[in-house]
Amino acid sequence: ERTALNFLQHLSGIATLVSRYVAAVDGTGAVIVDTRKTVPGLRALQKYAVARGGARNHRMALGDGILIKDNHIKLLDDDDIALQDVLAGARAGGRHSLRIEVEVESLAQLEQALEGGADVVMLDNMEIDTMRQAVLKTRGRAVLEASGGVDLSNVRTIAETGVDLISVGALTHSAPALEMSLRVL
Repeated sequence: ERTALNFLQHLSGIATLVSRYVAAVDGTGAVIVDTRKTVPGLRALQKYAVARGGARNHRMALGDGILIKDNHIKLLDDDDIALQDVLAGARAGGRHSLRIEVEVESLAQLEQALEGGADVVMLDNMEIDTMRQAVLKTRGRAVLEASGGVDLSNVRTIAETGVDLISVGALTHSAPALEMSLRVL
């Protein structure tokens, strides 16, 4: 029974932690989402626990969307390739229903992502005031996702900036196990 209890403790810990994040942003309009930072072989179970805790799953696998990250943007800049051109190529080469997300670290990068037609823009490790500016600048042209450095002490403040999504890797990779035991009577 120990193996079964270990799984239940782990997954129940995830669901419990998720419910705390969801409660912390209640009434703001922001939605808590997970990441792909999961234990190998347990992704489906961990994401199920996230959903049971009241949050949404971001994506299950790399093929569920196109994500252009900071390292990609750095390589593009080094080769003088405009982000807008990459977005146009991704849109032309991908399925018609495939969402394209761009990770940005500045308002200038946000503007490039918006001009390129990104569906989702991830605001990576941005200061609260910069996030507020990003929300005003975006005005519904894309879904805004806050990511990086999110914890229970700051998630409400992040949600109050007006972002649509808040992704939290700790939901799956750092959730404490919920204590439980099995007794045969």
